[in-house]
Amino acid sequence: MRALLVRVGIDSADNGRWNAPADTQSRRFIYAPILETKPLRRGFERFYEELEPALAAWGQLLPVHLQKQRMHLDPDFATLTYGDQGRRARQIQTLNTEDLLVFYASLRDIKERHLVYGIIGIFVIEKIYKANDVPRELWNQNAHTRRIPGASDIVVRAVPKLSGRLERFLPIGEYRNRAYRVTRPLVGAWGDLNVRDGYLQRSARLPEFKNPDKFYRWFKGQKVLLLNRSN
Repeated sequence: MRALLVRVGIDSADNGRWNAPADTQSRRFIYAPILETKPLRRGFERFYEELEPALAAWGQLLPVHLQKQRMHLDPDFATLTYGDQGRRARQIQTLNTEDLLVFYASLRDIKERHLVYGIIGIFVIEKIYKANDVPRELWNQNAHTRRIPGASDIVVRAVPKLSGRLERFLPIGEYRNRAYRVTRPLVGAWGDLNVRDGYLQRSARLPEFKNPDKFYRWFKGQKVLLLNRSN
């Protein structure tokens, strides 16, 4: 088994200028994808207004600057797909069936307003496709086929029942040595990552678990319900 750690979701540090809300006590959260910045196939747009019912249930509002903006819904937990491109896509293509993609996000606590880094989803890989090979009737199942894909774009399809959005996020991060990193106890519990001191940032190369079997045993021990929906 192999496993990669993938950062997803909108971020206050990029053009999104916002972190989706989370409740540290209950570990409930809202999943908000990054902005869509590339040309889309006509009629395949997804908009941030789709998040408004979930936000309203929390007494939260969609930021004004995201209204009428397109979102890059990826991963899509309703269809159990994830797309990528470029160097990261080439890295993912080295994985095999039953390997793992572990998704985490930078969220903001609704009460204390601090950042929270947590695992929000997991995919057990079923198959990896070239985005240009996905048939038209399946284009709406992933952000990389809703857009006009490039030559390097891929789409990962995950195994049902073993994959999905977590009902409650699993906190993994802390601020130390001038950056957000996986907590030291978790680095030990997982068997370490191939990045220095558990560094948590977006990068062209995805962090890989050194001992994925040990990580997966830890993950299954958390007994978190998996959902096939985004929010």
